[in-house]
Amino acid sequence: MSNVYVLGVDYGTESGRVLIVDVATGQTIAEQVTPYPHGVVTEKLPDGRTELGKETALQVPQDYLDVLTQSIPCLLQQTKIASEQVIGIGIDFTSCTILPTTHDFTPLCEVDGYQSRPHAFVKLWKHHEAEAQAQRLNALAQDEPWIQRYGGTISAEWMLPKVMEVLEKDPEAFNKTDLFLEAGDWVTAKLTGNLTRSSCSAGYKGTWHKVDGYVDAAFLKKLDSKLESIYDTKLRGEVCSLGQKAGTLTKEMAMLLGLQEGTAVAVGIIDAHAALPGTGVSKPGTLVMVMGTSTCHLLLSEKEELVPGISGVVEDGILPGYFAYEAGQAAVGDLFAWFVEQQVPAYIEQQATAKDLSVHAYLTELAGELSPGESGLVALDWQNGSRTPWVDMSLSGVVVGQKLSTRPAELYRAYLEATAFGTRVIVELFESHGIQIEQLVASGGIPKKNPLLMQIYADILQRDVIVNLNSQAPALGAAILGAVAAGKEQGGYDCVATAIAQMSSNETITYRPNASVRTVYDTLFSYYKKLSTFFAEETSMMKELTCFSKSPLLP
Repeated sequence: MSNVYVLGVDYGTESGRVLIVDVATGQTIAEQVTPYPHGVVTEKLPDGRTELGKETALQVPQDYLDVLTQSIPCLLQQTKIASEQVIGIGIDFTSCTILPTTHDFTPLCEVDGYQSRPHAFVKLWKHHEAEAQAQRLNALAQDEPWIQRYGGTISAEWMLPKVMEVLEKDPEAFNKTDLFLEAGDWVTAKLTGNLTRSSCSAGYKGTWHKVDGYVDAAFLKKLDSKLESIYDTKLRGEVCSLGQKAGTLTKEMAMLLGLQEGTAVAVGIIDAHAALPGTGVSKPGTLVMVMGTSTCHLLLSEKEELVPGISGVVEDGILPGYFAYEAGQAAVGDLFAWFVEQQVPAYIEQQATAKDLSVHAYLTELAGELSPGESGLVALDWQNGSRTPWVDMSLSGVVVGQKLSTRPAELYRAYLEATAFGTRVIVELFESHGIQIEQLVASGGIPKKNPLLMQIYADILQRDVIVNLNSQAPALGAAILGAVAAGKEQGGYDCVATAIAQMSSNETITYRPNASVRTVYDTLFSYYKKLSTFFAEETSMMKELTCFSKSPLLP
């Protein structure tokens, strides 16, 4: 196993990151980030003319291939690693990010006549224009047993609502589409020439179940007759478990990337979910919080429980042999960034500049000087809707307790606390349904960079919070799966657990709770829960305002 390497490719919201990793030790030899040239398309298509809906979030698929063709040759040249030393590739991707393609995996937006059609492009995970379709699907599915595996509600971010949106808003694009693919499965298909679907993406975002399969045709027909056979036609493809080999590099892709034809390519995994093997978790009992623009909460178990409000429970969804649970918060890093970019007055920016600090760092410093409860504020962290427990993208943010004396650092701290309250809701939800959590692990760039935030989490949860200091855990997790796909004969591993034990990151720091603040945070948390229940269940105000913003009554 000496001198062999794997590539871990981590596709995020704004860029793609490629690591080259030593198979024997898990050490990252080198990495490169390639920003997507088109970024997130939210206002107009790349043609500069076609305007988009308010909740639209699209991407250009060629940007994903550029990550590979630019980063991989560069890394090989930089490290002087020979192509024959690279035995596998693993891919993780944001989800549910989908695109329509032709039979040969050509994106529909690249087909003549479709370059100016919004529904021919990639719909990013945070594309929320399919909320009406999701609500209609959920209303029809309330008595369906399969929906209970997803907490009783399907999100507008998922596969079926987005496919429904294409069908209803651009029937011609729907008819022209041969396949709707998760972007991670599409990249895998482009690399190998094989059509496979990841059990992770299919299970959490596509309503697939290992025993029962997909949603039955009779239900789909009730939604729309054109959806009746959708899983046999436009959503066809073998579902493969993580750790399996999706295929090997084609000659064409090998030449483009500077690698060997026949190099193993692993079945893809959702980006957040890849952090679980990346942080060394291979057994039940550990809740992994993958904290980025949003937070994904992941937990292995030996049993399947129907927990309301979660994003899903999937057998073999992350690691083979276990049921894996997912819950989540739709805005965390995005929430903090929104506040800094849109809500902070000029004098804060000037003070931060004078101290040679970023606005984030300066606000964190000021917020750290405040005591819990001192500002008299409680916020809801729903600026991007709610995943768990309400699964409703029409919900929105709230701050209670503002006065003329309220200062930016107080609001900033209230938002930090709000995300911790949201996580506490999720922890209590799991445990109230018999899924025990023995330890908490935080992963991602935010936990590593913001000690105040992680101390707030420990204080609000009244538990130790272990921060894994490898901020590239998803990419490392993808690389681990690449080593398993290659197999022992090629210098990799035949067992996922063994690969995790050998290659995962174990550099950590632990934040311990302050018992002295428990009472005040318990009180603030009770207010957070009351606000949540009121706005999610007792009034339709937020939903009505969301509808009004999309279709105002006034000219």
